[in-house]
Amino acid sequence: MKLSGIQNIIFDFGGIILNIDHLKPIEAFQNLGISDFASLYSQASQSHLFDLIETGRIQPAGFIEGLKKYCPLPLTEDQILLAWNSILLDIPLARIQLLEKLKTRYRTFLLSNSNQIHYDVYRQTLQNTSGHPDFDALFEKAYFSFNLHMRKPDAAIFEYVINTHHLIPEHTLFIDDSLQHIRGAQQCGLKTFWLQPPTEMTSLFEPETLEIADLPELFTHS
Repeated sequence: MKLSGIQNIIFDFGGIILNIDHLKPIEAFQNLGISDFASLYSQASQSHLFDLIETGRIQPAGFIEGLKKYCPLPLTEDQILLAWNSILLDIPLARIQLLEKLKTRYRTFLLSNSNQIHYDVYRQTLQNTSGHPDFDALFEKAYFSFNLHMRKPDAAIFEYVINTHHLIPEHTLFIDDSLQHIRGAQQCGLKTFWLQPPTEMTSLFEPETLEIADLPELFTHS
């Protein structure tokens, strides 16, 4: 059966709306001499330095200096930024167009673990692709961890969105590509969908009605 009663949808960003490649920065930093970058930063876990930049507790300059300490070779800021931003790919126009439509039917939100460095890049990508100046144009509200000083999968960040917008968890669907974030959302009572390749975000909704498609085997519940 279909998941019914959904009035609100909270979207993750990277891997859902924005195409990303977790292997690209690993390769890029390995080429710069940080051979163990994969142990420092991955989709499933990351070191304290990355937690700090994602929660806005250090500025980009401090993050760059921190990364330099992991490399045995002298690196420039531009080299580090190029490697760090290599994870970011494109935002397909079809996904943007779907979000524009979904906003007219559901209360929609964006909740992303991200950082100021990446935000500046993909905000420009959004403008170039769609003409929208920022992500609030596509959602009732777009939230990024570096502004909230919280990050997924901690319950506090989900509760903040739920309480701020007076959402009823059982009527709210959270879509993410990271299992640990899905589990965090489930602990707050949200309905969840763990999106994994090759499933495409646009396939989750009926084209004409925008109802959630009949994909019960892919939905995960607490």
